[in-house]
Formats: sequence, C-alpha cells, structure tokens
Amino acid sequence: MRTFDPVQLSSIELFCRAADLGSFTAAAESLGLTPAAVSRSVGRLEARLAVRLFVRSTRSMRLTAEGEIYRQQCQQALDQIADAERVITGQQQEVSGVLRISAPTTYAHYRLINLLPRFSKLYPKIDLDLSISNRNINFIEEGFDIAIRLGEPVDSQLVARRLEDAPLGIFGSPAYLKRAGKPKTLEQLRTHRLIQFVLPSTGRPLDWIIRNQQSDEAFSFKSQYRIYDDVLGCVTWARAGAGLTQIYDFIAEPYLKRGELVEVMPAFRGASRPFSILFPQNRHLPARVRVFVDFMTRELKR
Repeated sequence: MRTFDPVQLSSIELFCRAADLGSFTAAAESLGLTPAAVSRSVGRLEARLAVRLFVRSTRSMRLTAEGEIYRQQCQQALDQIADAERVITGQQQEVSGVLRISAPTTYAHYRLINLLPRFSKLYPKIDLDLSISNRNINFIEEGFDIAIRLGEPVDSQLVARRLEDAPLGIFGSPAYLKRAGKPKTLEQLRTHRLIQFVLPSTGRPLDWIIRNQQSDEAFSFKSQYRIYDDVLGCVTWARAGAGLTQIYDFIAEPYLKRGELVEVMPAFRGASRPFSILFPQNRHLPARVRVFVDFMTRELKR
C-alpha cells in the first residue's frame, strides 16, 4: 500500500516553495503554474493533515507553528531525495540548496567569514544564510542547518565536531599600559581595570582562564566595566584604552600587528576554549551540511 501518491508529493514540493518564497504567486511564477493551482495543492495538504499550514490575509502570508515544523521536515525529506539522485548519477560535486548557519560574533567575524569565499568557490550552487548572534537557537523551529558554538553541546540530539581549541591571551592598549603599567602577577592583575563579559545565557560574568603552573585556573573578579550581549565590545573598549581584556588570539592578532593592542602576562598564557560545529542527528545528512562540516574541520586543521 502506497503512503503517498504523486499528487501528494507534488503538493509537498509546492508547499515548501511557497513557504520559502512567502507567497503563492511567487511560488507559482517560479514553477510555471498559476497561483490558484498552488493554493489548491496547499489546501489539499491542509485537509489531509487537518491543520492550517499558513495564516493568510489580503496583504501577507506566514506559516503557522505547525506549518513551520512541517516545512522543516518536508524540506529535509526533499533534500534527501535530491542528494540520493546526485549520488547515483555522479553529480555530487553539484551540491546545491540553502545552508543556514548560526555563529557567535567572535567566531563569525574573525574566523568563519574569512573562510566562506573559499567554500563558495568550491560549492558555487550553495546559497549561504548566516545569522550572527550569541544566543542559543532551536534548529527545528528556526530552520538552521549548522551552528558554531563555544564549549560542548548539552543537547543529546545534536552531533558535535570539534573545530579548534582557541588559545587565549590578556591584552591592553599601549595608552592604557603607559598609564597603568604592565601587571606581572595575579595580585597585580587584580589592581587593574579589567573589562568583563556577562554571559547572555546565565547573566553571570565570564571568568577568565589563567594557566598557572601547568594547570588552568578560573580567575574571578568584580569589575567596573561590564559588556553585555556582544563580547566584541570588550575588544573595542580595550583598544580605546579603558583597561585589559582576555580574548582569543585569532581576534587579537590583527590589532597586535597594527600596534593597537599589547599582550601582558605571557607567562600565564596557555589556556584555551573549545569551539565546535553542531548539527542535528540525521541518518541521511543533507549533502550541503556534510560538505560544509568537512570543509570547516579540514580548514581549521591547517
């Protein structure tokens, strides 16, 4: 007994296209159909599922919560069918589709974006949607394929591939160090103006990590200078001469070369924080996700 007939599969494809384009008319034009035909196909799906997939008005159309969940699952199934066809026809190098990536501000601006032109040259038919934010995302509800995050995932439904352990250092501007001097011990460090980042997920300040006698220690302190939401503000504030901050070497590097930042307490360096690439568990991983994961892990090993 067949679960789906060709008409139902066609309706699913039309529904996904309308959801992506946000319009029955746009979906119809892209496929050479009439808006009425697309509307009827979506209507058949809604009748079969007994749920509303779209909220329609005279001026706009948007997915319902059920429609968004259905779109994610259906698009994944359509992508798997396309991947299977590419595999058996030897066209895997022609990977295509929209890849939605979520990345934090630090990694996006100073690591990821520098690599994306190389990825696009290898896979020119993949469209890239990049969300730069430090908040946690919901893969299913928000439709993301990939997330890059600090630390290890706590969600067992996600697969994590370690990208790198990013080394940390303590840095300040030449103007600040001329005014306040360079600390050489942890006791001296506490007397300085230290710029602190407050984690959005907990509302608590992020401890610095200090390598002290071959072991990593959490360095807690209370600061007059606190940054919320965007950790890159710590870098900008330090460059402006406000005080010292602990940041990743890959962020500090260009400012060190230009003389805008100077490292202090190098004897206490050696600590790092891990970055991982995350994606949902799936037996049939879409080709666009697989090639991106492979590309990133390969590039970061260089």
